[in-house]
Amino acid sequence: MEHLRRRLALIALAILVTLGGGTLGFVLIEHYPVFDAFYMTLITVTTVGYAEIHPLSKTGRIFNSCLILFGVITMLLAVGAMTQSIIELELNQFFGRRRVKGMIEKLEGHIILCGFGRVGRGAADELRQAGLPFVVIDNNEERVERAMKAGMLAVLADASRDETLRDVGIDRARGLIATLSSDADNLFLILTAKSLNPKLQLSARVAEESSEQKMRRAGADFVFAPYNSTGHRMAQAIVRPHVQQFLDFTTRNLGFDVGIEQVQVGNRCAFAGKSLEEMAIRRDTGVIVLAIRKSSGEMLFNPPADTRVVSGDYLIAMGETRGLRKLENVLMGIPA
Repeated sequence: MEHLRRRLALIALAILVTLGGGTLGFVLIEHYPVFDAFYMTLITVTTVGYAEIHPLSKTGRIFNSCLILFGVITMLLAVGAMTQSIIELELNQFFGRRRVKGMIEKLEGHIILCGFGRVGRGAADELRQAGLPFVVIDNNEERVERAMKAGMLAVLADASRDETLRDVGIDRARGLIATLSSDADNLFLILTAKSLNPKLQLSARVAEESSEQKMRRAGADFVFAPYNSTGHRMAQAIVRPHVQQFLDFTTRNLGFDVGIEQVQVGNRCAFAGKSLEEMAIRRDTGVIVLAIRKSSGEMLFNPPADTRVVSGDYLIAMGETRGLRKLENVLMGIPA
């Protein structure tokens, strides 16, 4: 896209130079008024064929002959380059859409990210770090181009339309993140997505706190108010600076190989039915279990050592990436 812009800029520059040079030549050689000089240049380079505005001297006719050759060549090159640019643009868009469509059709268990503004870009960065497949939908061409330049799958479309969501495989998707510009748009998107895939996990952004309950009633599993939460965190950074530093340390990966993950206990896990003490997670993996989300939906914070885990439970654990991956393999029954 950038090289097409440069080509069009060069075409415009060549035409301006030709018209400007011709106008200046007629003014200096034949002493034409500026408008007459410009008009004479214009009808010359476009080969309209009108008569001379004022009689030309021999020097003027020599200059005009050179202008005809240079101007006609410039105009032909400009028309050819513009035609080539239009054809290339159409072909790039056609094959680009086909390539993106083919890649989207292969997605399974992916995330649909609707909106690529400031909040959407933050969500995209997190999804990339987690290694999850996702596709971006936005109706702003510049944002879509920005996402594609960053190596993301992106579609220029209206995210609230049924056909758009079907095109990005909503029936095969794992979740949808709604970060559109207004609460009304996000609410309509949540309703549409839930009707197309009732099992979809939905996360929505709201600008007004009053919209939170509406989002939840519409089917959103998670609702976030970025401006409100940012205000809370800014205040916490002053009131409880060490707590805020710890949260940044664990959630933003500030140069450390430490994170918080949810790890599910699989059916083939040899430790299913055993207690945390018997599993010796901290000793073997160096990972700390912060909480357990039981298969029944109950959340146990700071579980005691005698807490037993069963298949389907999720362990919320914090530690180094290597230890978390090792714990995941153990709980899924994957041999080391």
